[in-house]
Amino acid sequence: MEERQRDKRADHLSLTPGGETGRAIVIEPWLKREVRGDPARSQAETRSPDARLAEATGLAGAIDLTVVQAGLVTLNHVRPATYIGKGKVDEIAGLVKSLSASVVVMDCPVSPVQQRNLEKAWNAKVIDRTGLILEIFGRRARTSEGALQVELAHLNYQRTRLVRAWTHLERQRGGFGFLGGLGEIQLETDCRVF
Repeated sequence: MEERQRDKRADHLSLTPGGETGRAIVIEPWLKREVRGDPARSQAETRSPDARLAEATGLAGAIDLTVVQAGLVTLNHVRPATYIGKGKVDEIAGLVKSLSASVVVMDCPVSPVQQRNLEKAWNAKVIDRTGLILEIFGRRARTSEGALQVELAHLNYQRTRLVRAWTHLERQRGGFGFLGGLGEIQLETDCRVF
């Protein structure tokens, strides 16, 4: 049996032959009202939205993304499904298509569900602020220890974004009646065969 080789850069953005990573749109969501009970968000709001947008654009440029559009999106509140409202999601989908953008950078913490929904709506890779910073550190790590630390941080970050990663290994259902466990999983079957 041939051992699988894992592509170490599969979860990261890959460079094109011209040296650039891709065309990107940078979005700075800005809550009109202060979020009560969230000191991190309150502290972040002390800077102007334009300064935060300029910083996010600079961070995107640090990993060789060509920023084709950058803008502010004002919000009354955060939507659980997409972070921003449906109208803005549709508007940005039109921008992504017309500008041929392959990456959308959201300068905010985006949950795994929000990221998945936005990627489906925009048909582009969505990166939040944490993912963007991890990309920068990953590109600039020079020592093997530094690269391993960044890889560990990136894997911990990606762990929450893996959906149904190994469910194909639990196909059979055991037991009878209303009781029963998972039954024999594929790993146990493989051990028995080999």
